[in-house]
Amino acid sequence: MRRALISDIHGNFEALEVVLDDIQSQGIEEIFCLGDIIGYGPNPRECIDRVMEACAVTLLGNHDQGAMFDPDGFNIGAERAIFWTRSQLESPLDRSNNQKRWEFLGELPRTHRMGPYLFVHGSPRNPLSEYIFPEDIYNHRKMERLFQLVERYCFQGHTHVPGIFTENFQFFAPEEIDNEYTLGDGKLLVNVGSVGQPRDGDNRTCYVILEDGIDPRDGEGAKPRTSPRITYRRLPYDFEKTIHKIYAVPDLEPFLGDRLRQGR
Repeated sequence: MRRALISDIHGNFEALEVVLDDIQSQGIEEIFCLGDIIGYGPNPRECIDRVMEACAVTLLGNHDQGAMFDPDGFNIGAERAIFWTRSQLESPLDRSNNQKRWEFLGELPRTHRMGPYLFVHGSPRNPLSEYIFPEDIYNHRKMERLFQLVERYCFQGHTHVPGIFTENFQFFAPEEIDNEYTLGDGKLLVNVGSVGQPRDGDNRTCYVILEDGIDPRDGEGAKPRTSPRITYRRLPYDFEKTIHKIYAVPDLEPFLGDRLRQGR
């Protein structure tokens, strides 16, 4: 089965639409969203609506939680963006649809398991908010503890930096593996990158296709029939349009737009 794994949309409707169009062209059967639909970007309502419509599984991200409760540990720009996002979701001009959006966000799980796969937003240790950065391969104690919590493969977002972590303390960015990787016998942590705010120096939107070898008819606990394989997809989108939208909102810091152009 071919599944698309998306994450960290952050209210960027232009990037999300490009990704969903590409997913449709790739013969994808299911879409999983690993959290942070909202926060930072100018179109929170539209992005929630598209995820509700398109995704079979959606997880809770820290920005999604921050919109529902008080944002914790956010910088000033991110905090202001969350409060603005909340105001959009509380607008009396769209009361009935906003109620559906709040109910959707309030029911999102923190993890999802399927056969040998674990899906989280942050990490297997703290699914909501722990970062795993490429440089963490040098923190062997941290990585060993994380891998102890993984049966085989864990997929995550949160850092906005795509790539694959191996048990023997290696990290492979997508360009180092020609955007494709076969999942072998060893444990892996796979960051699927960010749809709406890439931070690896590449301003193109990013998502992953997982050809997992699992037939859903096999039921819970099923094992892959073939070696699973992932493909990273990088796609250009009209980030200038998103940037201009951000600039037009006084409560959204201009740097939230600038970083889209920089891929940082």
